[in-house]
Amino acid sequence: MSALHHAAAIIAQAGDTTGLSAADAKGVSAASGAGMAYGLAAIGPGIGIGYLVGQAVQAMARQPESAGQVQTTMFLGIAFTEALALIGFVVFILLKFV
Repeated sequence: MSALHHAAAIIAQAGDTTGLSAADAKGVSAASGAGMAYGLAAIGPGIGIGYLVGQAVQAMARQPESAGQVQTTMFLGIAFTEALALIGFVVFILLKFV
């Protein structure tokens, strides 16, 4: 969190030297902080989906007769994991516009 605070302070200082008002500098800080937060929020689901699909493919290769059940469970897991990324996106939008 201190890194975001430090980045916001640097952007605010840059805003003062380039002619941006304090409100504009605050908006830039909020947008950049929200963008970094969403980027970090998307890393976890990306890793989770990759791991989930890899393990499902490995399970289907080992036991092809249970591929249908593994595939159904895999798609449910992907949906739940992707919901985390969508929640992160909604938080990004709320931080940007509120």
